[in-house]
Amino acid sequence: MVKKIGLGRGMGALLETMENHEGSKYYLCPIEEIRPNSNQPRKHFDQQKLDELVASIQEKGIIQPLLVRKMEGFFEIVAGERRWRAAQKAGLLEIPVIIESIGEEASLEIALIENLQREDLNPIEEGDAYRFLIEKYGFSQDEVARRVGKERSTVANALRLLKLPEDVRKDVVLSRLSMGQARALLSLDSEEDIREARDTVVSKELSVRETESLVKRIKKKSSFGTRRQVPGPPAEIEELSGRLKQVLGTKVRIQPRGRGGKIEISYFSAQELNRLLILLGI
Repeated sequence: MVKKIGLGRGMGALLETMENHEGSKYYLCPIEEIRPNSNQPRKHFDQQKLDELVASIQEKGIIQPLLVRKMEGFFEIVAGERRWRAAQKAGLLEIPVIIESIGEEASLEIALIENLQREDLNPIEEGDAYRFLIEKYGFSQDEVARRVGKERSTVANALRLLKLPEDVRKDVVLSRLSMGQARALLSLDSEEDIREARDTVVSKELSVRETESLVKRIKKKSSFGTRRQVPGPPAEIEELSGRLKQVLGTKVRIQPRGRGGKIEISYFSAQELNRLLILLGI
């Protein structure tokens, strides 16, 4: 059960500086009664930064309470999952929370905005969060941009990154590729070319500009390597070839040329040649 707490002068002064939830009441909540939000946009937590936060909490405690909402039998985190994870590692049994009555849509929106403002989301997590808002609530890209305070082009570019192969998206999550490098790779036509470029970018630690130059070279090489597709023979020619093959019992090729053409009949031994000559009455 959560317990209302009286704030000391120092802690109270810190909490009063929070811009949101003015007038809200702060409580101490048993840490085992708190659960993360499964739709939390942030999926990847940098271990080194998390360890730094653990050390800070062990020394100073949690300065900013978590924002939670009451669910059936537990409290769900709206904002502050990283603090909750660090508090667990620090061995805290209770943590300060603000309890608000918030719907699912508003909960996701607050979590997304908080992470974006803190620049805690990697580009793939950001794109996933935008896609969730679009698919779950039917928002347009313009509506998503308005709600999170971003340019529409920012939303569109984040969504485009989700088209990368899964292993390349993981490189972005782990910061092996920057958003600029990943966007350059998107202009390649095949996953094979994307992976080839990715391997070079990572191994040679190319800059964004160097990555763009590499992509241009790969596209140029691919265009030269693409053979011009020669149209196949018309259906009636294919049918005639099949009929002749059945009659003669060997491979037959009809090649139209202008008003005429030629017929090629294949044979693979002297005996087969004699057999064909007899069939043709020669």
